[in-house]
Amino acid sequence: MTEVFKSGGNELPLFAPGLEGIIAAETVLSDVDGEGGRLTLRGRPIEEIAGRMTFEEAAALLWQGFVPDEYLSRLLELFAQARQVAARVVATMQSSPAGLSAYELMRLGLEALPLDRDRNEAVTISGALPHLLAAANAISTGRQVAPPDPSLSSAEDMLRLLTGKIPLPEQAAALDRYLVTILDHGLNASTFTARVIASTGSDMRSSVIGAFGALKGPLHGGAPGPVLDMLDAIGTPENAEAWIAGELAAGHRLMGFGHRIYRARDPRADVLRDGLAPLRGNSENLRKAEAIEKSALAALARHRSNRKLETNVEFYTAVLLDAVGIDRSLFTPLFAVGRTVGWCAHVLEQRATGKLIRPMSRYVPETA
Repeated sequence: MTEVFKSGGNELPLFAPGLEGIIAAETVLSDVDGEGGRLTLRGRPIEEIAGRMTFEEAAALLWQGFVPDEYLSRLLELFAQARQVAARVVATMQSSPAGLSAYELMRLGLEALPLDRDRNEAVTISGALPHLLAAANAISTGRQVAPPDPSLSSAEDMLRLLTGKIPLPEQAAALDRYLVTILDHGLNASTFTARVIASTGSDMRSSVIGAFGALKGPLHGGAPGPVLDMLDAIGTPENAEAWIAGELAAGHRLMGFGHRIYRARDPRADVLRDGLAPLRGNSENLRKAEAIEKSALAALARHRSNRKLETNVEFYTAVLLDAVGIDRSLFTPLFAVGRTVGWCAHVLEQRATGKLIRPMSRYVPETA
């Protein structure tokens, strides 16, 4: 029987730290099965979507019923138009105080983004972010901001601007696969933040910017970069066993392994690993990562025999993004580009409920 406490004549669930196990929303968007290691988006396994749909096509799938069909059928065109809208706020980003990170500059650009009330805000915000990221990166590294190319897809144009090269088809496809893989993932911290803000009746932009703030925290959005740091520190696969043993003995966490929700292997890890196959010839880190992953899983099985720790999405995220030429400092901003589609969907879903999210706190008086 679930323990309860009484408040205002009502019986309520006992305090759950971090709201773990508490259902705070009903959604049609995604289902995370932590025990079974499955992720479902709009009723379809992630394995059937990532690698088979572009970023724009997957966004249309997730937004069905929330964004008008007339927009969903034209997302490739509308996202290209949104990147051109984003180009209008580059001057504002360039006039900001020195020292802002690419993530902070991207957020500033989002705040300044002109939104047309006659157009769907989710489309403009989500479509603009690839160019806002590319512009923020150029500004933060002291380079000139190049204009968007509306003839390209979101992934192609963003990769072109971030690397300075026209991407190969397999590189653009790999980036599309990544963006689709991280589109939505249940009621995580940033998504919950977006829904809380939306529940107050606030606007879409404020909800997304609030989610940006939650994602900035290292407990939510900071793991893929350190995976590459770990691979660099290990050096060659022959060093992996001794290095990993030393880290575990010191009580350190291995980046890219274990997950708050998944008790089985994170399904997104395999989706991203499969996307690396066409890039194998260009990625020394891929060959090294596969060998290190085997050593890490074996060491974790010995070290934590009471709980199985499996590879999570961050491990192969780091390897894939490195293989297509994305600097590790941009991993969190890039994650925000993909996840904003999910944040917008949750905002629209939350609005439909008309219910203010207002959990309770339990007063614990101080003792002398």
